[in-house]
Amino acid sequence: MKNAMPKAKKVGPARGLGPRYGSTIRKRYIKVMTDMKKPHRCPSCGFPRVKRESVGVWTCRKCGFKFTGGAYTPVTKLGAIAKRSAKGLPAEETEKEEEAQAPEKEETS
Repeated sequence: MKNAMPKAKKVGPARGLGPRYGSTIRKRYIKVMTDMKKPHRCPSCGFPRVKRESVGVWTCRKCGFKFTGGAYTPVTKLGAIAKRSAKGLPAEETEKEEEAQAPEKEETS
């Protein structure tokens, strides 16, 4: 006997996984892959043309600027903290300054 409904096709980044690995892991996989595939802003020219070349290597398709970053995103939280500390401010002091400035901005607007 033939089924009344045809089998639904899997679409999206998790299409190859099928029913395997559980829904939570598939959702996490979808989030990571969609964030990786979207165009990111270039730190050199500012245009949203950055694509991943390989794991941790990102290239701007407009200006050709090649740089390293995270495996799935060009900028990671740890990388942002490292950049702040390289400028001369320890990460703890910058966090305190940001917290002190944030309430002032909210009060003035």
